[in-house]
Amino acid sequence: MRKLIWLFIVLFPVALTAQTADILIKNGKIINGTGNNWFYGDVAVVNNKIAAVGDLSAWKSAKIIDAAGMIVAPGFIDVHTHIEGDEVRNPTADNFIYDGVTTVITGNCGLSKVDIGNYFKWLDSLHLSINIASLVGHNDIRKAVMGTARRAPTEAEMLQMEAITRKAMQDGAVGLSTGLIYIPGTYAATDEVVALAKVAAAYHGVYATHMRDEGDSVVPAMQEALHIGTAAGLPVEISHFKLSGQQNWGRSKETLALIIDARKKGIDVTIDQYPYTASSTNLGTLLPDWVLADGKDSINARFNNPVIREQVIAYMLQRLSKRKLKHFSYPVVANYAFDTAFNGISIETINLLKGRKHTAKAEAETVLEMMQHGGAGMVFHGMSETDVQYIMQYPFCMFGCDAGIRVFGEGVPHPRGYGSNAKILGKYVREEHLFSLEQAIRRMTSLPAQKFHLQNRGLLLPGYAADIVVFNPDTVTDKATYEKPHQYSEGFKYVVVNGTITLKNGQHTGARNGITLKNSASF
Repeated sequence: MRKLIWLFIVLFPVALTAQTADILIKNGKIINGTGNNWFYGDVAVVNNKIAAVGDLSAWKSAKIIDAAGMIVAPGFIDVHTHIEGDEVRNPTADNFIYDGVTTVITGNCGLSKVDIGNYFKWLDSLHLSINIASLVGHNDIRKAVMGTARRAPTEAEMLQMEAITRKAMQDGAVGLSTGLIYIPGTYAATDEVVALAKVAAAYHGVYATHMRDEGDSVVPAMQEALHIGTAAGLPVEISHFKLSGQQNWGRSKETLALIIDARKKGIDVTIDQYPYTASSTNLGTLLPDWVLADGKDSINARFNNPVIREQVIAYMLQRLSKRKLKHFSYPVVANYAFDTAFNGISIETINLLKGRKHTAKAEAETVLEMMQHGGAGMVFHGMSETDVQYIMQYPFCMFGCDAGIRVFGEGVPHPRGYGSNAKILGKYVREEHLFSLEQAIRRMTSLPAQKFHLQNRGLLLPGYAADIVVFNPDTVTDKATYEKPHQYSEGFKYVVVNGTITLKNGQHTGARNGITLKNSASF
């Protein structure tokens, strides 16, 4: 008998310990990430994984979370972030944790670390509070080989770029990203991107793109993105899907129809969005791309050439006119290192503060002066709320804040870095009733996990990683505004990352249990 008991213990150790959890979440409304209806139940966490879901009244734990009246869901996956450079400044990633995010995908818009392997090693040694997956960015690949040259690559340069992409995918990148409005990505022909996307496809990667245009020429830009995915044989993710400029308001029905049609034709294309009517990027996007080619000396030489300067100003004024605006009131400074007193102020107002004429041409001159002083991060107001809501209702639209790890109180950044998920859940689900809570959570969890091949993430199922959020659906809300962006979301009570409680009773515990998530094809 003793031998039989000993044999049972060796062969079936879980049977003797399965009723004890490291963390037991009880009495919550469980939304498991599939899109199915909520149900009452409990969740048991053992050894950083979900051990059981359902009626776990027989289970015990030293750590019990009473989730009565709250939603229990998988941790949110933010598919579009830019955390590079912020990791060491704030490794607890408070703005993400307070918004229910347990995993981010960085390296978007063609901007990433080139050596993904070393980047992941560094992240694993740093220990963040969130999990990180990364794309490899075309812009930085191109810059590493060609600088900011405005030309096609040579055959040797193309081979170098392919080698960098291959190494990044082997090291765990989840795909290739492009930022085709940014320098030097904007100088690349479609065939160049297809060649690199084919390398990513060999490792089951995704092609995520900030398209060449999100305004007047948005349709050709979408067609290019779909062509790249089809030609290279990999899924497509169109980043921050939107319509920029007042002249394009209402075109979301046209652009979304293209996505729906592409999926009907068998193209694996999805989109993501942040729930705001303003974008945020650098000041240089107001200028023609050719003026920013070939390095700082060449750029300054062009700015100081009166003829070229007038050409640049004429370009800016033409674009302003297309927006049906008389002044540069829509670009607002988020962070201007040269003079932080201008943070939170529009170009129109800065121009007036400098004592200059209240004309668009004088404002354009102010932009060029700011560029010569290092440029600035900006918030650009110019989208329609109607378009935002129409796009948001599409079932294959995911959500991404398009922001980094915020340093609390620094600059006047876009509020999306603090409140994107809470705004979806509070304003658009609870107040506007645009779609169900179950569908919102599916698009924050299992849909992005599936798209970016994040194994064992995005669902509350036994064997999956214990990334879990517990929140009050009646009180969850975003607090961040354009004027006062440094405000954390409210309503999230608990956040568990890889089996460690990181948010407890609405307060960050300081836990840093996040890990890097690598493309499974790299194993």
